[in-house]
Amino acid sequence: MLQGGGSPTGDEERLARRARMSPWGQRLARWLPVLLIVGGLAFDMSTPPSYTAAPFFSAAPLVAAPLSTLRGTALAAMGAMAGEIWVVSYRSAALDYHESVTEIVTVFVVALLALGINRVVRMSDARLASVRDVSEAAQRAVLPTPPDRLAGLAIAARYVGARADARIGGDLYAVQDTPHGVRLIVGDVRGKGLEAVEAAVIVIGAFREAAEQEATLEAVAGRLERALQRERGRREGPDRHEGFTTAVLAEIPANGQSVLRVLNRGHPAPLILTPDGGLRELAPASPALPLGMSEVANWPDRPDETFFPAGSLLLFFTDGVTEARNLIGRFYDPSIRLRGRHFQGPGDLLDTLIEDVARHTGGAPADDMALLAVQRPMGK
Repeated sequence: MLQGGGSPTGDEERLARRARMSPWGQRLARWLPVLLIVGGLAFDMSTPPSYTAAPFFSAAPLVAAPLSTLRGTALAAMGAMAGEIWVVSYRSAALDYHESVTEIVTVFVVALLALGINRVVRMSDARLASVRDVSEAAQRAVLPTPPDRLAGLAIAARYVGARADARIGGDLYAVQDTPHGVRLIVGDVRGKGLEAVEAAVIVIGAFREAAEQEATLEAVAGRLERALQRERGRREGPDRHEGFTTAVLAEIPANGQSVLRVLNRGHPAPLILTPDGGLRELAPASPALPLGMSEVANWPDRPDETFFPAGSLLLFFTDGVTEARNLIGRFYDPSIRLRGRHFQGPGDLLDTLIEDVARHTGGAPADDMALLAVQRPMGK
């Protein structure tokens, strides 16, 4: 929840972070302080008086501090203090007075330290949430949501920012109805931060102009190449020579034919998902370098033409999808994970994909994901 339309509070950010944990992780975060306190009581009652349960009680608020809200940490601290005081009272006859006081003071000091740690973490979470809020607002300004329908096609787009980094990424998409048909681009600018966003804005701006004016996808790609070259000429340092953008351009002609033209410049291959659960990967016949690398090698672009049947879904994504890894380091493969599945439309496809990637990684993706899906309606 946002308070007053602003950024999430530290507690809300912590709850959001817990929601991204696996169900087992959520249960562990909630019950571990309680288990430590109960374990301390059981340990004290089942061992000789010379043994102490103070480490169990001290650990409970420390565990709660980074995982729980301030209220949860305070409850863990009070529970730990209550447990230690009860243990000392229960064994008052067998324990030395000075030893008992030392144990109580130790647990009390650790509890105060846990509350301080929780406060620091909450403040850090609040600042990070504020930065993310600004980043996401800037990202939405760069990547406005396309219309649900364009020239008879159903369209959906999603942008998922990496939770490990609040910096704005360079993933991009754009869709445009032109005299030559519906044209679109999905790309990924090298790097992050403002320079990546600047390059993404230049690519999108050049695409929107070229998509209207140029007769072929090859010519559109040429315009984008020249725009990036001009942008690189204004930069200094390593980015002057190392900046590039992977991109895939596509065109669905306006004549109603079930044809799709795709020009891939070093980007993950899009997928076509048919109504019967089939899936085709549109790998380029001739691999090409990303945009902005014409100085390394330059050869003519050759778009691939393929059949795009009615009712089928066309899926584009950036490498935040294909480079998402699980706990054992295995990459996410959308061709395998989506094959044989049925979707209600492009929005359902993208939502399902985002949820599936989250399940695969066990949380948020390590890199940004830009997703775009287009569906040709039945009978067209």
